[in-house]
Amino acid sequence: MTRLDEKLARIHDGKYRRADFIIADAKDPDMGPSIAAAGPARQKDGSSFRTRTRQEFLDQIQAVVEQDVVDIMLTSAGNLERLVRRGVFKGSRVKPAIRANDTTDIWRVRGGIYAQKPSRPFRSANLSRVMWGAPTPEIGAPVIGTNLGLYSITFNNDIDADVATLEAFADFRAEAAALGFRYFLEVFNPNIPTGISPDALPHYVNDCIQRCLAGLTLAERPLFLKVVYNGPKALEEMASYDPSLIVGVLGGGAGTTRDCFELIAQAERYGARVALFGRKINLAESPLAMITHMRAVADGALTPSEAVASYHDALQKDGIRPDRDLDADNLVTEAVLKMG
Repeated sequence: MTRLDEKLARIHDGKYRRADFIIADAKDPDMGPSIAAAGPARQKDGSSFRTRTRQEFLDQIQAVVEQDVVDIMLTSAGNLERLVRRGVFKGSRVKPAIRANDTTDIWRVRGGIYAQKPSRPFRSANLSRVMWGAPTPEIGAPVIGTNLGLYSITFNNDIDADVATLEAFADFRAEAAALGFRYFLEVFNPNIPTGISPDALPHYVNDCIQRCLAGLTLAERPLFLKVVYNGPKALEEMASYDPSLIVGVLGGGAGTTRDCFELIAQAERYGARVALFGRKINLAESPLAMITHMRAVADGALTPSEAVASYHDALQKDGIRPDRDLDADNLVTEAVLKMG
């Protein structure tokens, strides 16, 4: 049993403790922004002259899995296959997961305008191939991938676009059920202007989530949610409305180091039990040190401010130049975090 399954069981049994807060590394940007999203091939002095190659990106993922701190490693199906062939997850308690769909609102490629249109459903991953790949001479048996994936939807207050989104979601659930494939559900805020006031938008998203899940039996429901942190009130509403539905938050932009730790602390305080961060880890000066300190904040061992100072100490010991000085990096800069 992976740590993820153990933590989910305790949360559902009402035995949650802060050590059960789930941390996932979202290393799936190749399904959206693509090449540039692999991040800079950063040197210790902070300089970078090119983007990481796919091989370097896979090396980074392997290092995070071997660190054995995160509970979930989310990748594209193609990269998961490479990692499984390497033996990265053999004997690991880190649960691998794949991005099971790649809707058009995450197609943020250089020069593209796809994300400026209402989100359209699209799915490139083949679930049966993800679970059981082709036999390989090195392993001598079919490659076992994973039975867990992230499915993403976006509501835009557009009846045609939203119905198409929900119909595609229903098709995915049917295929997943037939294969025994589990999923967690990511729900973005609208990716286009909707005419909804900023004050009402968080509650619009909450209502859409609960409405789309209301017709699902327990066997069809997601393991947990991944949603935008829209402030304390919206998160508390979602977490308290149906405690059987575990709520997680996504990381958003890179921000300061304090923004990363503050988001984890506030999310846990207001009812979230999962954090799935991509850029906040991938673009950090030291992703492994960032993850270590994320865990310390989630556990309550360090406050967000203390964690920033400790993180900078770790960078100094490793000879890594930080992007910001300590004072600047210890500022909360994201507006929604100033509400908490």
